[in-house]
Amino acid sequence: MKKEFVCIACPVGCRLTVWDEGGEVKVAGNTCPRGKAYGVQEFTAPMRTVTSSAPVKHGDQAMCSVKTDAPVPKDKVPDVLRAIRMIQIKAPVKVGECVLRDVAGTGANVVATRRVRDKKR
Repeated sequence: MKKEFVCIACPVGCRLTVWDEGGEVKVAGNTCPRGKAYGVQEFTAPMRTVTSSAPVKHGDQAMCSVKTDAPVPKDKVPDVLRAIRMIQIKAPVKVGECVLRDVAGTGANVVATRRVRDKKR
């Protein structure tokens, strides 16, 4: 079965055609080696970086943007989002601070991408 992708490994955005030929993954349409690697990865085990937001307790902002610090398997994205929905971050929060470790058993951590200060009392 052939699949088509737009490569996101560099700004060119090559249109890739990827297929399995006798157990070997073939890639056509790439103009650089990164395109081939991206095509193989996307065809065999697609990965995604997940971005979302989580509620903050006692913060000057109600929500804090978060993301995984490494790509996770595409089929685990719903589990990752479900886990993020279950957390509540306590202020203050620093950019890059880990707010959830090994999310959904993926090995990736969820980190804050925004600073949230304590609410002034």
